[in-house]
Amino acid sequence: MPITLLIRRKPDCDDLPLPRYMSEAAAGMDVCAAVEEPLTLDPGDIRLVPTGLFVAVPPGYEVQVRPRSGLALKHGLTLVNAPGTIDADYRGEVGIILGNIGRQPFTITRGLRIAQLVVSAVEHADVKLVEDLPETGRGDGGFGSSGTH
Repeated sequence: MPITLLIRRKPDCDDLPLPRYMSEAAAGMDVCAAVEEPLTLDPGDIRLVPTGLFVAVPPGYEVQVRPRSGLALKHGLTLVNAPGTIDADYRGEVGIILGNIGRQPFTITRGLRIAQLVVSAVEHADVKLVEDLPETGRGDGGFGSSGTH
């Protein structure tokens, strides 16, 4: 049974589509830029891009904000804090923190699909301080220690 996300638009954003799945098996809903005029990100720039949307995420869930793979591969556009999180108690406008790690400027226009939203269940953990942790075969091996490839 799907959950329901309640979404409110800014008054001047009726021209923009609501977040939507672009295929039947898509995990993420594409979300669009609500910039009032074209916004150019030069290489190395980081900007908060408005979506014109406010969302009520049901308790026990979060909405993860993820980059769009096509923009990342073709233009070097990514989310600096990927994945971002929209918590169930946040009611402000959804903003996307975009960064240009490419070699060319990239212009964001109104209605451009700039990120994906993925709804995910949240599990809270009880934190327990202990003197020793259970042993594993890996132990304290760090980055790259679980395999050679």
